[in-house]
Amino acid sequence: MAVSVSAVVLLAIIVFLLVRKGGLKAGHAVVSALLGFYLASSSVAPSINQLTTKVASLISDVKF
Repeated sequence: MAVSVSAVVLLAIIVFLLVRKGGLKAGHAVVSALLGFYLASSSVAPSINQLTTKVASLISDVKF
């Protein structure tokens, strides 16, 4: 759960910065958010969740 909350916060910050810098229009951000909600309730949601968890695990294993 902590990984998904962190990912949501990180993605929200990225979208906010893109909207502020003009690289992403507010309408595009709304469409992207709606796509996320629809994907979350679709049959591909478990696959996306597994992929995100594996990527987060891979990143956490990297030693700097």
